[in-house]
Amino acid sequence: MYHAHKARAAIRVRINNEIRAKEVRVLGNQDENIGVLPLKEAIALAATQGFDLVEISPNANPPVAKITDYGKYQYDLNKKKKEWSGKDKEKGKIDGMKQIQIKPTTQGNMLDMRVRMVSEWLNEGYKVHIDLFLSGRYKAIDEHFLKNKFEIFLNMLSTEYTYIEEIRKSPKGFSAVIQKKK
Repeated sequence: MYHAHKARAAIRVRINNEIRAKEVRVLGNQDENIGVLPLKEAIALAATQGFDLVEISPNANPPVAKITDYGKYQYDLNKKKKEWSGKDKEKGKIDGMKQIQIKPTTQGNMLDMRVRMVSEWLNEGYKVHIDLFLSGRYKAIDEHFLKNKFEIFLNMLSTEYTYIEEIRKSPKGFSAVIQKKK
């Protein structure tokens, strides 16, 4: 089975003779703009300086290539990826979104567990998207009754919250997005 995201991850940076363009916009080792050069000339220039020609922007017209050490370039790229994933994790605590689903029949321990989870997520700084999922005959129940059921769930939360998105009808039933009150 073909997975687009896996295919994207497998794309390798082209260097030297792997570059397909006839001419490239060349950046020097210190990111100075050298200009547009024929590919062979750009590769020769990189070789005289003891570096590789690395294609950094293949979709530009003409493609952008940099004179640099390929190993160092890969190292820096991996380092940036790790930095970004770390920032995303930190950011997730503040801007992240958690999602939970309840049903009109959810009660007892299951309801208590969901209330506890939502309260913890709010305290950790997450926004929480709550769905009241309706299936079958529950779709025919009075909307005011269902909204009331949703509000009862929200009133059970131990953390004070504010609405990002008020309770509204959704394709699955009703939904709302809340965050901790500041």
